[in-house]
Amino acid sequence: MEKDQFFEVTEGRLIVSCQALEEEPLHGDDTMAKLAVAAEMGGASAIRANGEKDIKAIRQVTGLPIIGLVKRDYDDSDIYITPTRQEVEELIHAGANVIALDATNRPRPNNERLLDLIQIIQKAGVAVMADISTLEEGLHASSLGVDCVGTTLSGYTPYSPQHTGPDFNLVQSLAEHLQVPVLAEGRYWSPEEAVHALELGAHSVVVGSAITRPQVITKRFTEQLKKAGGVHDTKVVGRQFIKRHS
Repeated sequence: MEKDQFFEVTEGRLIVSCQALEEEPLHGDDTMAKLAVAAEMGGASAIRANGEKDIKAIRQVTGLPIIGLVKRDYDDSDIYITPTRQEVEELIHAGANVIALDATNRPRPNNERLLDLIQIIQKAGVAVMADISTLEEGLHASSLGVDCVGTTLSGYTPYSPQHTGPDFNLVQSLAEHLQVPVLAEGRYWSPEEAVHALELGAHSVVVGSAITRPQVITKRFTEQLKKAGGVHDTKVVGRQFIKRHS
């Protein structure tokens, strides 16, 4: 799929992030592939996926374009999403249509440069998604020639606004100042929020936890019930229920 085609098929539509880290119950490329199929059945226009194994497994079962990234820790940097050339090359080999990488202004591992990674990706004929946390970072990434900018990291850097919901202000500011597509991502919990992002100028909306992380979805319900005073000892409640209904 050519770059222009990716942006044509995703315009005004939903992109679903299918990711689970090693400590999460759904971790595994087979499960991520099933989630991707479910997302496609629900009308998703593309998938965002983490790691070569997951991307290859998803590619086997769906024809949707894939935004690929690799999450990896390095001791000498806080950058976590596709930090170095090594991860970029893994994603090119995996066949990602778009490669997402942290495009914040923080130092990269091994003193690698963001511009160098962008050029490697684009030389391979793959589009670049710049994950940023502020308008300034979005402007800088755009000046380096990225193909699109995502609000993914707003609230995940110490200097960006710490919202509990989407950073609508950032979406609007980026849409007003950039010529490249803006992908709204980060803490979108409802269809209404996704629609609002499009109204503010977003090209498309990326949703992950609200769709593909059941432990997070469940926690939101249980915490709301606790606040309302509706959660009791489940063992006690269960015994009482059995006694009353047996």
